[in-house]
Amino acid sequence: MRKTYSGADPQRRVPLDIAVEAVIGEPLRVWVTAETGASAWAEAEQPLEEARKHPLTEEVLLEQLGRLGATVYELRNLTAKFGGRPMVPLSVLGAVRKQLIERLEASAAELPARTLAERPIVPELRAELQKAAEAEIATENNEPELWVLCRSLPQLGEVLEFAGNAAAEFPLAGVYVDFMDIREYREAVARGREANVPVYPATPRIQKPGEMGIFHALAKYEPAGVLVRNLSGLRYYVERKIPAVADFSLNAANELTAAFLRGWGAERVTASYDLNREQLLELVAATPPAWLEVVIHQHMPMFHMEHCVFCAVLSPGTNKTNCGRPCDTHLVELRDRIGMEHPLTADVGCRNTLYNAQPQSGAEVANELLGRGVRRFRVELLRDSGEPLRRTLGLYGDLLAGRVRGREVWQSLAASNRVGVTRGTLETKRDPLAIV
Repeated sequence: MRKTYSGADPQRRVPLDIAVEAVIGEPLRVWVTAETGASAWAEAEQPLEEARKHPLTEEVLLEQLGRLGATVYELRNLTAKFGGRPMVPLSVLGAVRKQLIERLEASAAELPARTLAERPIVPELRAELQKAAEAEIATENNEPELWVLCRSLPQLGEVLEFAGNAAAEFPLAGVYVDFMDIREYREAVARGREANVPVYPATPRIQKPGEMGIFHALAKYEPAGVLVRNLSGLRYYVERKIPAVADFSLNAANELTAAFLRGWGAERVTASYDLNREQLLELVAATPPAWLEVVIHQHMPMFHMEHCVFCAVLSPGTNKTNCGRPCDTHLVELRDRIGMEHPLTADVGCRNTLYNAQPQSGAEVANELLGRGVRRFRVELLRDSGEPLRRTLGLYGDLLAGRVRGREVWQSLAASNRVGVTRGTLETKRDPLAIV
């Protein structure tokens, strides 16, 4: 906090786009636009002369105009138009830069014009979305899609094998992968290509400054798309024209939020876990169904924490640089006061998520969602493998095909019949959590 008022360099900067026009016989002209919308322009006092030795270049402009010192700005893009071989003294570039910053700050200080609506706006926005939703429901004829989230490479292999063997009865639309080791995403994407199944890696739920490397790595693997769990990830992948699905952590609990995320470029939006059955159906009724994806099977995430239990308990190290990655070789569960053992996982950012021991299923609401136009459903696996994995996928494939009822699904899987978050059974009270 002290750095924000002590005169040191600001910790957060505003990107600038600069355009330069340098033509012999005319003054140097420079226009600048900040990401915030503020803008300014400046020009030199004297017309430019032809250079005898060192004509002005784009590299010189980048170096001189990019010297923004302790201002809140940083140069993002620069475009230059040259007429002939003009010469510009560095002192002139410095004076123009100073003038630009002064005018830009004055522009930023001007408050935008605001007007008050004569009547509430939210009902009008909702009415527009309602019309769009009704139009899409009337024209939606696509077959239901089932997407599966996998937590490991072996699990991904089992899902792809099952889908390949039961393709006629189980049309897998795509797979999300949420791994602990970021290096495994490359192989996951490659396996998806071989099986002709789109694979979408998942970003961490939290992205801090200095962690953009995770986004870069996922993009480098050229996935079919990405499951984004924060706004930074959504912006990053949309800007690079990589399909992005907004996950539950972006908390689309109403149609206005869904529209906001779609406006940011989300391919589709996962319904919030905060919604119970009735609230979920209200969201579907008010939102174009093609926008939505609904998770109908999962172990509900109860806690997401910076503290790494794997490192603290199973390693002599102190952080991810020296822990030895015990998460790669150990399975950890936290036992609650009534004896239930809740699985713990780590993500690529070394943050931990604790999941409810009992799976929960929204199978009984699936038919109603289908009737209202929803076509994309997700099954999230945790540690499933072998016959339990195949049974889970087979039951949900049969559910969407109309071959079984919702009650049969959740009862067969011993799952909780619930949509949305639970109260949970984890309480610390006097008894400490046990590592098992």
